[in-house]
Amino acid sequence: MNTGTTPLKVSVIGCGYLGATHAAAMAELGHHVIGMDTDTHKVEALNKGQAPFVEAGLDDLLAKHTAAGTLHFTASYAEAADFADVHFLGVGTPQQPGSGAYDLSHLQAAVRRLAPRLHDHALIVGKSTVPVGTTAQLRQILTEHARPGANIHLAWSPEFLRESFAVEDTLRPDRIVLGIEDGDTTSEAIFRAVYAEILGAGSPLIVTDLPTAELIKGAANAFLATKVSFINAMAELCELTGADVQQLALGLGYDERIGFKGMRPGLGFGGGCLPKDLAGFTHRAKELGADRAVAFLQHVDAINQRRRERTVQFAREMLGGTVVGKRIAVWGAAFKPGTDDIRDSPALAVADSLHRAGAEVTVHDPAAMENARRAYPALEYADDAASALTAAALLLHLTDWPEYAQADPAALRQHIAVPKVIDARGTLDTDRWREAGWTLRALGRP
Repeated sequence: MNTGTTPLKVSVIGCGYLGATHAAAMAELGHHVIGMDTDTHKVEALNKGQAPFVEAGLDDLLAKHTAAGTLHFTASYAEAADFADVHFLGVGTPQQPGSGAYDLSHLQAAVRRLAPRLHDHALIVGKSTVPVGTTAQLRQILTEHARPGANIHLAWSPEFLRESFAVEDTLRPDRIVLGIEDGDTTSEAIFRAVYAEILGAGSPLIVTDLPTAELIKGAANAFLATKVSFINAMAELCELTGADVQQLALGLGYDERIGFKGMRPGLGFGGGCLPKDLAGFTHRAKELGADRAVAFLQHVDAINQRRRERTVQFAREMLGGTVVGKRIAVWGAAFKPGTDDIRDSPALAVADSLHRAGAEVTVHDPAAMENARRAYPALEYADDAASALTAAALLLHLTDWPEYAQADPAALRQHIAVPKVIDARGTLDTDRWREAGWTLRALGRP
């Protein structure tokens, strides 16, 4: 196997959000890449240079490298195994229904199907988010299903992608983690060759054992969730005392031990990673007997959910104690700006709660309308931000897309019946909106 700096042949198994981005990034680094996914519709779109989701810069990379012939997608395990010597696992690990545990069945099935088709000297590098102990299970699957005498290396390199920044985070990561089996210098050498350009640009590489690599991703997301929920708990104190949580966050952030990142008060976190990883990390810790050590993480999740309830409560208060029969406009459906991902979206959770409480809710989002319509067909939808306000008695700003912050509040007044707004993301210019005649309430602010 080539361990130099020349292009390598790489496969990416599983081409969802993680896998498609990783495949395009590997091609951008100069490697010859094949992406494999069992969803033939997804494969067809990716081969046309089109991602089946919104992610900044990804379509450009896909189009560039599929046209150049250095990136191809297939639904065949045999084709991927025959093409490459280095195989990245990007298979999804969703949350099990009714449990905080990860569902590893898709990942395990992928390894079972890949193993007997691998070259005798192949490297598998896991990227999926998994509970600690997963690689030991996968090693057993490899032992049972690989060809007799095959020398299959297994390593783990968790991803740390932020949606809407995934391409940047893959090509210019703040750190790379590699977990390897004891004494496996071959895997490290191959991995360094794959990432030579990124490592040469200064990204640090942490080489560790497999259990530590598995734990790092979960621990990182648990800490981030804790930080977000902490500042939102402070926001509630500010709401009760007349203090300003944004100024409070500023005062905390200058302390180098605390820092500014992750200290944005608002509606809380959502998406397909942070809530799932927090639950999965806690579940696995309990399985290992560390219940008391991670008990505080249950409160982290409760605080996050409470921000949604608090926003619904504020809406009732601003509408005279009830939302029944009231028309409410909602700006935002995606869980964050820059994506069409609505998984565990705080915005849609609030919109749905208001609808179930009797309100007539109209939603707008620049990117996530189609996904929102499929998931929440009972809500109403508007094609633009202004028309969402028609006849509304209240506007809720729930996803902080830049165009919402840049909107002209004076011009918007003509569209809404009663100029009232709740800024749950803290990005509207409060002075500007109030000067334009709006009654504005912002989470955590006077």
